[in-house]
This record gives sequence, structure tokens and C-alpha cells, in this order.
Amino acid sequence: MHEGAALAPFFIDSFLDRHTFGVRLRALRKGIITMDTTLFRAALLALTLILTGCDPTPPAPQPAAAVTVLEGKTMGTTWRVSVVDRDKAETDALREKITAQLDADDMLLSTWKSDSALSRFNASTSTTPWPVDAAMADIVTLALRIGIKTDSAMDITIGPLVNLWGFGPDKQPNTTPTPAQIEAAKMRVGLQHLAVSYQAGQQFLQKDIPNLYVDLSTVGEGYAADHLAQLMEQEGIPRYLVSVGGALVSRGMNGEGKPWRVAIQKPTDRENAVQAVVDINGHGISTSGSYRNYYELDGKRLSHVIDPHTGHPIDHNLVSVTVIAPTALEADTWDTGLMVLGPQKAREVAMREGLAIYMITKEGDTFTSWMSPQFAAFLQSK
Repeated sequence: MHEGAALAPFFIDSFLDRHTFGVRLRALRKGIITMDTTLFRAALLALTLILTGCDPTPPAPQPAAAVTVLEGKTMGTTWRVSVVDRDKAETDALREKITAQLDADDMLLSTWKSDSALSRFNASTSTTPWPVDAAMADIVTLALRIGIKTDSAMDITIGPLVNLWGFGPDKQPNTTPTPAQIEAAKMRVGLQHLAVSYQAGQQFLQKDIPNLYVDLSTVGEGYAADHLAQLMEQEGIPRYLVSVGGALVSRGMNGEGKPWRVAIQKPTDRENAVQAVVDINGHGISTSGSYRNYYELDGKRLSHVIDPHTGHPIDHNLVSVTVIAPTALEADTWDTGLMVLGPQKAREVAMREGLAIYMITKEGDTFTSWMSPQFAAFLQSK
């Protein structure tokens, strides 16, 4: 879904906590000195029993549990699942279930496959309620809500503009789109043209203009990552880290019994250059960046992130936004809208909505980061 999605975070180890009995023993010994002989003997016997029952030597570290990593391609990006303490037969069966589920998700949300559920809705010119899967209704409902909170910077009806600039199923243009072409595409864009309704246990999408085109590629990774996490829970797997493109979810501990840690990449073309490290256990995380998925046209570098208000690719100095939220879908939806808004407006929205976000801006050859107080709570290192 996310063609060439930027900034797929990765995980690294955390630090161990150490505990000793030194302070407690020193306190006991100090108390013994003040006792008379009889009490001293009794206290000494008690201390001997304590030391006999509790081996002062730290227990040998437990061997690390085996971690199996499964990975593949989906939705125009990559997926990766790490699970702990599973044998080959279990992981082989799990791979088949993962693949089947991701294929089904793609058939639900893809704009590249003409027979997907979303493509069929886009191809229809009907303005009557169109029955859809409950998952799609939930995704669109969340996208509309966050779209309103970002002043329509997050707009899932932006498909005509995405296609016009060559970041959808259509080929890249040979020349920059004209103002007339951009205005014509903008006439087909707007959250006000799309609605979700529920009737008698059925969910519906409805458009009020025949040629409305919905593009869910900006949120598909987050939905798929959450869906993989649900699969892990259904399979009784309590320790996992899953990712689809730049969206991740983790639960439990890694093979060494430590929290899964996710590294936010620096906005460069170098792989695995770490900007910050977080522990997201129990949350979803997603990063949107403007520097990986781009092309050059008429001597200008064009980002795949399109501003629905201007109809043009963004050109401000915000190069990446990372969001941590209760679900990867929420994180994936917020990061796109904040990326469109630019650094100042994104910061204002983050503070108003209490979002956990980490932004990187570029000034010349220098990168500057800013995080909200909510994000700082997840930070492990920089």
C-alpha cells in the first residue's frame, strides 16, 4: 500500500537492571553490634538461616530464548514478524497464516488491484450507500476523524492528486502538472464528500460526487500491522514484534527477556543510522518521511506526500514524523497529517491533542529534532 514507505524502524536490545542484597545485610550487621551476648547469638543464628536459605551468589543468567524472524513483501512494501520460542513447524504454519491475512488485507485496501474492495468502490459512480467490510468502515471512520483534527491535512480522498503526480497506479508524468490539471483534481478531493453509515448491522460508504477516489495507502500499513498483532494473539503468541512498512506493534519481551526496542532512523539514505530509541511495548508506532519515496521532475525533487490544500507535493523542511499511539493504525493516520502540516502546525496539533510525536526538520545540512512530552516517556536513548 505504502509505495516505497519511508523509515521502517527496527529493534535493538535494552539494558538489564541489577539488584543486590548489600544494603539489607549491612543494616542487619549494624543492628547486631548493639545487642547483648544472648541476643547476639540469636541474631547470628537468624542471619545464618537467612544466608543459608538465600544464596548470595546471583543466579546464572537464563539462556536466551530463540527468536524466529519471518519476512516478506506486501502492499508494495515489506513485512516482518519476530516471535519467541516457536519451533519450525509452528513458524511454518504461522508464515502461511500471515501471508494469507496480508493478501486479504491487500484485496481489501489496494488501489493497485482493480478487483480489490476499495477499487470497486472507487470505480463505481453510484452516490447511494455502498456496502463494505466492517474493517474498511472502521478505517475510514478513524481517517475522517483525524482528518478533521488536522484541518484536512490528512485526507484519504486525495487519490486524484496522488495519481496526477505519479505516486499512485498511474505512471509518473513527463512534465509538471499544469495549474488547470491540479485544480481539476482538487475539485474531486474533500473529506466532506465521503461518509460512513451503519444500518441493520451493515456498514456503508457513500460519496456525494460520482468520481470521488479514496486512497487508503497512507493508513494501510498501520491497519495491517495491527491485524498481524491480532493474529499473534489469536495464535497464543505472547512475545512478538510485527511490522508492515513503517508501522510496528510489539508485545511482551524479546528472546533475552528484555523489552523490544525500536530505533528511529536518521533521515538519510544510510540504513540503520539511529536517531532515537524507544520502548513501545503495548503500543503502535509509525513514521512518515518525505525523503525516501520521491522522484525528480523538471529539475525538482518531488515528495510523495501531497498537500490537499495546495495540490502540490510538500516543500517545507519537516522531513520525518514518528507517532506512538494505542494502535499502529492511529499512529499511521496521524503521522501523514502531521507530515503535511509542517513543523509548526504539527507541533501545535500534537500539544493540543496530547500526541506522542518525534519530528525531524532539516536546515541546510543540519537535522534538528523535537519531541512532545508524551513521546519522551517512551524514549530509551538518543
